[in-house]
Amino acid sequence: MTAVTEQYPFVVRDPSLGVASLAPFLPITLFGAKSISVSGLLDTGAMVSVLPYGVGEQLGAVWEQQT
Repeated sequence: MTAVTEQYPFVVRDPSLGVASLAPFLPITLFGAKSISVSGLLDTGAMVSVLPYGVGEQLGAVWEQQT
């Protein structure tokens, strides 16, 4: 069985920090009340995922109803 590998670009998040702010982002499409395309931070060691408030609103999330 051959492993499939993908590479994602490291993007400068804060130009004033230069290479210290490099982080890998991948394009994703999220689906909710509608679909939106965004870039997600690729963190292979993360225990949780975080959805920005504004992105949740665009997807139709009602934050007051979330647990």
